[in-house]
Amino acid sequence: MCADTTTPDYRSTVFLPETEFPMRAGLPQREPDWLKRWEEIGVYDRLRERGAAEGRAPFVLHDGPPYANGHLHIGHALNKVLKDMVVRSQQMMGKDARYVPGWDCHGLPIEWKIEEQYRAKGLNKDDVDVVAFRQECRKFAEGWIDVQREEFKRLGITGKWDDPYLTMDYHAEAVIADEFMKFVMNGSLYQGSKPVMWSPVEKTALAEAEVEYHDHTSHTIWAKFRVIAGDALYTKTPTDVVIWTTTPWTIPQNRAISFGPAIAYGLYEIIGRPADSGATIGHRVILADALAEATFAQAKLAGPEFVRRLADVPAADLSGMVCAHPYRGIEGGAGEWDYDVPMLAGDHVTDDAGTGFVHTAPSHGDDDYQMGLKHGLPMTYNVEPDGSYRADLPLFGGQHIILPDGKEGPANVSNIKALAGAGALFAKGKLKHSYPHSWRSKAPLIYRNTPQWFVAIDKPLADGMGQYGETIRARALTSINDLVEWTPQTGRNRLFSMIEARPDWVLSRQRAWGVPLTCFVKKGAKPTDADYVLRDAEVNARIKAAFEAEGADVWYVAGFKERMLGGLHDPEAYTQVYDVLDVWFDSGSTHAFVLRDRADGAADGIADLYLEGTDQHRGWFHSSMLQACGTKGRAPYRGVLTHGFTLDEKGMKMSKSLGNTVAPQEVIGEYGADILRLWVAQSDYTADLRIGKEILKGVADSYRRLRNTMRFMLGNLKDFTEAERVELRDMPELEQWLLHRLAELDAEVREGYAKYDFQGVFQKLFTFCTTDLSAVYFDIRKDALYCDAPASVRRRAARTVLDLLFHRLATWLAPILVFTMEDVWLSRFEAPGESVHLHDIPETPKAWLNHALAVKWDRIRAVRRVVTGALEVQRTAKVIGASLEAAPVVHVDAETKAMLDGVPFADLCITSAIEVSSAAAPADAFTLPDVAGVAVVFRPAQGGKCERCWQILPEVGTLSHPATCKRCNDALG
Repeated sequence: MCADTTTPDYRSTVFLPETEFPMRAGLPQREPDWLKRWEEIGVYDRLRERGAAEGRAPFVLHDGPPYANGHLHIGHALNKVLKDMVVRSQQMMGKDARYVPGWDCHGLPIEWKIEEQYRAKGLNKDDVDVVAFRQECRKFAEGWIDVQREEFKRLGITGKWDDPYLTMDYHAEAVIADEFMKFVMNGSLYQGSKPVMWSPVEKTALAEAEVEYHDHTSHTIWAKFRVIAGDALYTKTPTDVVIWTTTPWTIPQNRAISFGPAIAYGLYEIIGRPADSGATIGHRVILADALAEATFAQAKLAGPEFVRRLADVPAADLSGMVCAHPYRGIEGGAGEWDYDVPMLAGDHVTDDAGTGFVHTAPSHGDDDYQMGLKHGLPMTYNVEPDGSYRADLPLFGGQHIILPDGKEGPANVSNIKALAGAGALFAKGKLKHSYPHSWRSKAPLIYRNTPQWFVAIDKPLADGMGQYGETIRARALTSINDLVEWTPQTGRNRLFSMIEARPDWVLSRQRAWGVPLTCFVKKGAKPTDADYVLRDAEVNARIKAAFEAEGADVWYVAGFKERMLGGLHDPEAYTQVYDVLDVWFDSGSTHAFVLRDRADGAADGIADLYLEGTDQHRGWFHSSMLQACGTKGRAPYRGVLTHGFTLDEKGMKMSKSLGNTVAPQEVIGEYGADILRLWVAQSDYTADLRIGKEILKGVADSYRRLRNTMRFMLGNLKDFTEAERVELRDMPELEQWLLHRLAELDAEVREGYAKYDFQGVFQKLFTFCTTDLSAVYFDIRKDALYCDAPASVRRRAARTVLDLLFHRLATWLAPILVFTMEDVWLSRFEAPGESVHLHDIPETPKAWLNHALAVKWDRIRAVRRVVTGALEVQRTAKVIGASLEAAPVVHVDAETKAMLDGVPFADLCITSAIEVSSAAAPADAFTLPDVAGVAVVFRPAQGGKCERCWQILPEVGTLSHPATCKRCNDALG
C-alpha cells in the first residue's frame, strides 16, 4: 500500500477576515435607508437632550437662509455640507452643537416668479388685491421649502428639519417689524430723496447685494458747456468746459460741473480742422492737460496743426466760472434748462480718464449727490420708476432709458442728437465696461433719485448700547476688528473696507411681498421735521401683537391704520407707509427671532459661527452686522467662515447656457451623497472649487481606498471581546507605535476641526490610512491576525489596537462621510437606536504618546523600505513570487543593528527569515539614495513551505503537523 502524500488543507484553520460590510458601497440606493433610520430614532433631538442633561457648552451655527424659489444647485450643496461638517465635528468634540435651518421667503426673487406667471397669463400684478398677491407669494415659497428641505436632507445634513425658521412665519414677521421699529425709535431712520441703484424693469431700488456686474457697451460723449461768467480771458472769446460721460441720458439733469483743485488744466485753441470735423476754428476749450491729447484725438483734432495750448487755467479761475447748460435756449426747451451751471471743486475728480471735468447730476450718482448736498444744488425728478423721462419733460418726455424688456431705450441717442443740434457735442464714441445689472432680471440698472427710507449709520444713537461705539458704523468696525474671528482672515479686510466706505442703508423697496415699513408719517410735515415719523412705543406694541396673531398681511387690510392709532392719535393726521423692507433687513434680523427667541438658539443671542459664500460680505454678513449694531450694539456672530464659488473642471463659471453645470441630485444619483461630501472635504473651500466627472472619479477612488481600510478592520474584529484586550505595557512595539500615531492624529484632527480645516483633517486621515495602515501595519499584521493562535499576545494586541483604531477612525470620519461611517458602525454595533452620530470622538490617553519610540520606528520603517525595495527588484525579475520566499541580509551600522535585533524584523519585512549585519556591504548590494547606511543583499529562504502561513522555514516537515511551521503547529494543537 502506498503512503498518503496528500497535502493537508488548512484553510478552515486560518482566521480570515469575516464581515457583512460590503465591498461595494451602493450609496445611491442605501443612503435613504439611513436617513429614514436617523429620523425614526430621533438622532438630532436626542443629542439636544443629551446636551442639556450633561450641561454641554452650546455651539450655534446660524444658518444663512437660502431663497425658497428653485431646486438646489451645487453651491447650495457645498454650503450646507460645510455647515454640516462644522456642526457634526463640534458635537463629536463635546459641544451641544445646534443647527436650525432656515429660509428667506420674502423679496424680489419670489415676487418676480409670481409676476412671470401673471405675465404669461396676460395679467397685471397691479390689478390684483395686494393681500391676494402676497398669499400667492407665500404659497409659492411654501412649495419650494418642502422641495428644498428634502434635497438638503438627502445630503445627510443634520438639523431641526421639523421646525426650521422661515422669515414669513408670523412670529418672524412680527420680530422683523419690531426690529425695524427700534430704528424708528432711536432716531436713525429718516426719509431722504437721494440717488439709489434702481431697476427700471423691476421698478424698485436694489441693495448692493442684489447687483451683479457684467460687460456692457455704453455711449460715451464729450459735451461742451459754454463759459458765460468769469475772467475775461474765458468770456471774450467763445470758450467751453468739456465734460465726458458714459450716461448721456443724465445731461438733462445736470446742475453743476466738478473739477479737481489739484489737477493741471489748460486753455486750448482750435486753429485748424480736417474736412470731416465739425469743430469751429478760433473756439477755445478747457481740459485737464493729462487728458487733452486723447480728447482731441477722439474729436479728430490730434496734432499741432489743429490745436495749440494758450495758457494754464488755475483752480481759482475755475472756481470763478459759471457755465450755461448745453440745452440753454434750445428750440422746444421751454426754458427748462435756462439756468446757470456753477463750477465746483470736488475731491472725487481725477485725471485718470475723460476730460478732468465731471458733469454733475445730483439725482443720478452718489458723488454728484454729495456735491449737491455740500453746495445746495437742486434735485431733479425727471426719471420715472419704469426708467422713462417724466411725460412733460421738454424734448424727451416719455422716452425710456431702459425699456421694460431690459434693452436700451431711445434716451441716450436722443440726447446725443440734441447736443449735436445745439452745437454742444465735441465728440462721441462707445465704451465696453463693467456695468451694474439686476441679479434677478439681468437688466441694466440706473442711479435714480427717489424718496426712500434710510438708516443713518453715522448718527450717534442714544440707546445705552455704546460699549463698542456710538454709531452703527463705529460699532460695526469695532466688531470686525475686536469681536469676530475670520476664516479665512481675508474676510475681515473685505467687510471692513466695505463698511468703512458705505453710505447710509436704504431700507425701502417699492414692492409688495415683504415685511412693510411699519411706520406712519404726519400729513403736511416735511421729512426733516422732528415729528415727521410717528414715534410711539404703544403703537409699536400694537403692530407687533397684530403681526404675531395675523401676520404682516394685516398691514394691507382696510382699517388697519385706524385700528393701530385709534385712541392714541388721530388716524386722519397720519399717512401709512406701504413700502416693504429690503429683504436683507429680513435676513439681517434673523438673529433676533432665531438666536434670541428660540429655546434652541443662543443664550446671549450671538451665534458662534455664520458660514456663507464670499458674496455674503456684501450680503448677509453685511446686513446682519448693520442690523445688529443698531439693535444689539454689536455683531450677532463671533465667527465668520467664507467659502468660494463652484467652477467646472476647467475653472469656468457654471452656466446653463454653457452646459457645464453639475447638479447635486445627479451626483447623488450616480455616486451617492457621501462622494459629494468627500469632494467638499478634499477641496480648499477658501478658494473657488472645481467639480466635474473626472474630479468626482478621483474622489470616488479615494473613497474606495478608505472603505477598504474600514472593511479590513471590521473583518478582523469579528467577535472581539473585552477579555481579549491587552494593556499598553504588554503590547509589542509595533502596536505601541501605532497607538502613538493615534494619539498624534487625535490632537491634529481636533485642532483641524476646531479651525474648520476639513481639507487638512481629511488629508491627514487619508495619508494615515494609506501609508501607516494599509502599507505598513495591516500588511505586517495580516499574518498574525490570520495565523496566530487566538490566545497569542501578538494577535490579541493587534485586535485590541484595531478596536481602538476603529472607534477613532469611525468618529473622526463621521462628520464627513456620514452615511458610510454609520454603515461601518452598525456593522459592529447594530442595535435598536444605535448610531455613530450619537457618540463623541473618544478621548485618547496621553500615555499613548511615546516620542522616543516614534523616532526609533521612523528608522525601522526606513530600513524596511530598503528591504521591500530590494525584494521588488527580485519579484520583477521573476526570481521570487512573494516576499516570504526571501531571507535577505541587511547591512546597517552597529547602532541600527542593535535596534533591529530587538524587534522581529523578518515579520516586519514579511520575509521568512532575515539576517542583520554590521559588516561592510558588498558593492552590488541594493540601496536607496534617500536612506543612508542601509544595503540589502538578496538570499532565498531555506526550508519547506508551511501550508498554513506560507513561510519557508527549516522546521517544516519535522513537527506533528509536518506541513506546518512551529507557530502553526502549536496553533493547531
